Amino acid sequence: MFAGWNGALAQAPDAAEEKAAARPGAPVAAPTSAPISASAPASAPAHVAMGAQHVRVALGGDQLPESVTVSAARRPVRIDEIGTSVSVITEADIALRQRRTLPDLLLQEPGLNLVQTGGPGGTTSIFMRGTNANEVKVRLDGMDINDPSNPNGAFDAAQFLTDGIGRVEILRGPQSGLYGADAMGGVIDITSIAGEGPMKATLRVEGGSFGTTGEALGLRGSRQRFHYSVYLTHSHVSSVPVTPPRLIPPGLNVPGNGNDNRSANIRLGYDVTDNFDLGLTAHLTQATYRYVDSDYNTYPPEPTQGRSTQNLNEAVVRGTAHLRSFGGRFDQILGVGYTAYRSRDLTVDEPVGPDDGNPSFYRGERVKIDWHGTADLGRAGSLLVGAEHIHEAILNSPISAHTDTNAGYGQYQGQWRKILYGAANIRYDSNSRYGNYVTWRAAPAIHVPGTGTVIKASAGSGYHGPSLSQLFVSYPAYFFLANPNLKAERLLGYDAGIEQRLLRGRLTMGATWYQSKVDNLITTGLSGYDYTYVNVARARLHGVESFIGWKALDTLDLMLNYTWTVAKNADTGQELQRRPEHKISFSPVWRATRDLTVSGSLVFLSHWRDVDRYGMQSDVRAPGYVTIDIAARYRVNRHLSVFARADNLLNRQYENPIGYLQPGRAGYGGVTLAY
Repeated sequence: MFAGWNGALAQAPDAAEEKAAARPGAPVAAPTSAPISASAPASAPAHVAMGAQHVRVALGGDQLPESVTVSAARRPVRIDEIGTSVSVITEADIALRQRRTLPDLLLQEPGLNLVQTGGPGGTTSIFMRGTNANEVKVRLDGMDINDPSNPNGAFDAAQFLTDGIGRVEILRGPQSGLYGADAMGGVIDITSIAGEGPMKATLRVEGGSFGTTGEALGLRGSRQRFHYSVYLTHSHVSSVPVTPPRLIPPGLNVPGNGNDNRSANIRLGYDVTDNFDLGLTAHLTQATYRYVDSDYNTYPPEPTQGRSTQNLNEAVVRGTAHLRSFGGRFDQILGVGYTAYRSRDLTVDEPVGPDDGNPSFYRGERVKIDWHGTADLGRAGSLLVGAEHIHEAILNSPISAHTDTNAGYGQYQGQWRKILYGAANIRYDSNSRYGNYVTWRAAPAIHVPGTGTVIKASAGSGYHGPSLSQLFVSYPAYFFLANPNLKAERLLGYDAGIEQRLLRGRLTMGATWYQSKVDNLITTGLSGYDYTYVNVARARLHGVESFIGWKALDTLDLMLNYTWTVAKNADTGQELQRRPEHKISFSPVWRATRDLTVSGSLVFLSHWRDVDRYGMQSDVRAPGYVTIDIAARYRVNRHLSVFARADNLLNRQYENPIGYLQPGRAGYGGVTLAY
């Protein structure tokens, strides 16, 4: 099923429907477009790598503090010294929340809206600041991981587990000046845990509702010059009811969806000398998702009694060589990475048509060679320069196609009297299929002396190139043709905000206003008697992201986020789909005793425009909802911990997206052994 900005789908509502057009005999609606939707010191011995960027910082451990970002400037910088709006999720946060998948982890973050069809393993889209899901770039250890085989090139977070993740940085606003294509809405930069110090081993076993079981084994540490971190995870969910009763005809027995995921997260490093090291990271996933399909041989369509199957094999591998020269004045990294997606879809167990029951195969891959170096100019600041070559391909019989992108970029970062800080960058991309693009970004921050006040602002441009599917994959049976002449979508965005620290830092608050205009959007139009893709649509986006953080007691932390989003089609004035106008998240953390920690989250979403499950109604009003989750962890001794969590305590029956019931009240628990 295809999607678009101008009143059509914002995300494929089902893994099978998303790829329906590639399945002979599968009826589809007239396709539209295809979006689914103060620098850290550099002299201490602690070995840290962020975004596959190796840096040595005086932190006394293997993780940067939450107040430091690497992704915003590709080097360690205090968050309050750059104008970019940044959120950081640390390894400790992930353990505290007990979120086992990336969609669950990102759910309460400001500026983001997560939409997942069909429970764990279901197609997942991440909307940021009102942009489409394929306009958000996702990186893992320095490697771009948006899926080239996806019809719109978006990253599907459904099968991404959190074990082995050491840090997630969320950069909001256009970031193409550093990160190139797809970074119009922002960047989600994920970093694996780095091994350091004596060997640490952990084993976690858990279980709970919907036939859920999970096991995770982790091993990390270092031995002389060798650093290692290995995490192996298995997650199984037997059956989650996802079909609303109102869609099930009388007498029809519709099963739930199930998922089985086996993942490995590996990070290795070797310090050849004191100023030269090598690194290797690998993220491997094998997953089997079994989901309720749709029977289009009836009108209106209805869910099937059998379950379709999607098998996914995914690999993200990257090697790096890192060299510090001239007494640490010049720091450079050379990286070579490879991403591969292999998906096999088998429609329903009980075929309902002559073409069902036949498997479909989808293959996508990316090769990336990149280099960047940072020159320390002392009091004059720092200068970053870099270059990239990216090869992307789809290998779907009978269509195979590829694109090549060559890019160069530069960034200056500096400060004046510890009052004015900031960074400015510019980038040039040359793509073999859709042309050349220049993007930029400037992000200053002003510290008002003696007040605890920081004023931030940023402005930048972004672009999103058409996917290989949009350029080359046609569906003549449905009177739809690809368009190899498509150009990239363009965005120009601004934001400004203020942050304030009070009560000696125990109370922090801030708000950021943003505005963006998106032009040259890819949507559909008629070409003779056929539909095709064209660059004609426009969108206008604006909103506010705000927060209040209060350390009410030494043992009690409270965080409240509010996001207001207005995203409209500039030609029709209609709201874009799956962008709730209001979002509130509240997250308390209570350290009840030295060994007992309790955390919770409340998430409220207001109503939004949506499309029905079968794409027959494109202007459905989805009601808002509130969910409450709670998690607790108790350390019995230094080797044994027990934990439990409860999701959707109110047992709210809600659909997000429309046509897909989200899990009701659920409980989980288990034990963790550590050595």
